Amino acid sequence: MCLFAALYGSAQSRSGIPYPQPLPDSAALRFLPGIVSSDSMDFNACFSPDGQSYYFTRSVNKQTKIYVTHHEGANWSAPMIVPFLDSKYSEADPAFSPDGTLYFISDRPLTASDTLKDFNIWFVKPLPGGSWSAPEEMKILNTDSSEYYISFSKNGNLYFASSRKGGFGEEDIYVSKLVNDKYTEPVNLGPGVNTSKSEFDPGISADEDVIIFASSNREDGFGGADLYYSKKEGEKSWLKAAHLGNSLNTKARDFCPYWSPDGKYFFFSSERDVKWIGMEWLKKEINH
Repeated sequence: MCLFAALYGSAQSRSGIPYPQPLPDSAALRFLPGIVSSDSMDFNACFSPDGQSYYFTRSVNKQTKIYVTHHEGANWSAPMIVPFLDSKYSEADPAFSPDGTLYFISDRPLTASDTLKDFNIWFVKPLPGGSWSAPEEMKILNTDSSEYYISFSKNGNLYFASSRKGGFGEEDIYVSKLVNDKYTEPVNLGPGVNTSKSEFDPGISADEDVIIFASSNREDGFGGADLYYSKKEGEKSWLKAAHLGNSLNTKARDFCPYWSPDGKYFFFSSERDVKWIGMEWLKKEINH
């Protein structure tokens, strides 16, 4: 077994998430009101591999910052900004890879001479004692356009959005596959997912058979952005995407899809809050 697979198995075996009450069913609820979902703009969230911490993005003073809340005793703690951020820049979109590495985006410069204000993908690795390594940029993914919103399948393949040249529209969704513990050059997901409009915020299922993503300005959309899904059969191309429905999408901006690690709940962002809904509802919606 390779090191990556061993780490993934270890992380998954520790996963036990102390979900707060009340639990959602077929109607979406705000997640951790007053802690995660507050009077700020709160969005894009993920659990740590052990399920005991929850990372999310909050807009503060015209910047975005990544916060974390920890489960302590019977309660979730007051959120705090993660320690590896740089106060001069905006950072967002936390996502854990299966080996426990935490990825995020930042508009910090890539080099001392970098003057572009685009977002790029960075990562930090957990260290003993609860600390983190220094942030490193994900060079194989980044361009002189913006890259953002990371999502992992269980085999480590990395999905993200980019406004780079050569796509179908303003932003497209790409995948970088993990081969021999190294990430490959990103590949566009193709016309089943990407269009001349804007596609972003991919949320890939663990087995890579379903992807949920946000898109704006499509003819069947309700608001600033809506959630869509596409299915994949075997190694075939992604099928033509469909709207996720009016019981989830609203006239607001609906975005940031995220599958809970245990497969029980689906998270997304809407109306300035992080929301969650039962996975059984989602399965019915995409299999009707």
